[in-house]
Amino acid sequence: MAGSAPGGGRPLIITEDPLLLDDLLRLCAAAGAEPHVHHGLPERAWAAGADGVETADGTAGPPEGGAVGSVGWETAPLVLVGDDAARRVRGAPRRAGVFLVGRELDDPQVWQRAVEIGAEEVLRLPDAESLLVDRIADVVEGAGRPALTVGVIGGSGGAGASTLACALALRAAHAGERTILIDGDPLGGGMDVLLGGESAEGLRWPDFAASRGRVGAGALEESLPELHALRVLSWDRGDRVVVPPAAIRSVVAAARRRGGVVVVDLPRRVDEAVAEVLAQLDLVLMVVPGELRSVAAAGRVAAGVRMVARDVRVVVRGRCPGGLDPEAVAGLLGAPLAGEVPVEVGLPGRVAEGEPPGVQGRSALARFCDGFWQRALGSAQGVPA
Repeated sequence: MAGSAPGGGRPLIITEDPLLLDDLLRLCAAAGAEPHVHHGLPERAWAAGADGVETADGTAGPPEGGAVGSVGWETAPLVLVGDDAARRVRGAPRRAGVFLVGRELDDPQVWQRAVEIGAEEVLRLPDAESLLVDRIADVVEGAGRPALTVGVIGGSGGAGASTLACALALRAAHAGERTILIDGDPLGGGMDVLLGGESAEGLRWPDFAASRGRVGAGALEESLPELHALRVLSWDRGDRVVVPPAAIRSVVAAARRRGGVVVVDLPRRVDEAVAEVLAQLDLVLMVVPGELRSVAAAGRVAAGVRMVARDVRVVVRGRCPGGLDPEAVAGLLGAPLAGEVPVEVGLPGRVAEGEPPGVQGRSALARFCDGFWQRALGSAQGVPA
């Protein structure tokens, strides 16, 4: 949340250049931030720990953390120093989150000035506008550790990937994790339907088709339907609307920035839009029914997924006739085995009657999901070994 960052999530701008200030204020507005602004600081105001120095607002008294009005150099979550003002802040205490910003940064001395003030980066506008908006927005949203993001894909038709994705999301929410379930298949039946919430109020994928640039993480979460203690981004039942890959990338990135858990139900084809999702996943679980024909089909799916995804693992659903065990299935596909989900008698009927998969905590599906999250969320790397 914005208020979780030091300094109230408000960046500090230090510059005497009115044109640069206009640019920085515009970028802050695009990121949803209300910055503190100071038009340059007298060098003597940075005398560390000195009593009775002149503060930034012209009054006498000890600087509180290098105070600048109501926010200080040391307490602001992000400091944007105009290249014109670099000389004035040379005596400031070293800290993280300082950026030297300007338009004409071809001057070779700019790098020396950046070192003198301890800047993390030198940003030239307008080239770095997108990067700077992202940095500012992270401050506003109190960006922390990103969500553990898991994709689920069927190795063959009817593998049960949507069922597993839904159950994983439900069990994560049941464990108290902030959870978002994303329907990545526009031709599927809709994850909101699987959860019994097709009429629930909230945005669906077509509402994001016109999205440009960064999507606010908090705004995204609040706009989605809430079903069974988790948020769901699904497709609607109207005419098919093409959501551009850039918009899909921005939406998934926003979901990840909220932390917790994100589960994505993936289609079997890998097009440009799906590739944007795969690139942001920590792990892909490929569900493979326990029979030889499905294993053969899964090999083709895995080849496409591996072109983008970093980590692909196999979940075997049922046993192959003839003694082919789960380890052998994973070996044939050249991927680690994430586990086995036995075929659960009666599950299709319960789902048809409106019971979401994974609700029954003692079911084989729920036990698999609970075990998966215990390993995943307990791992220092965020992904089970």
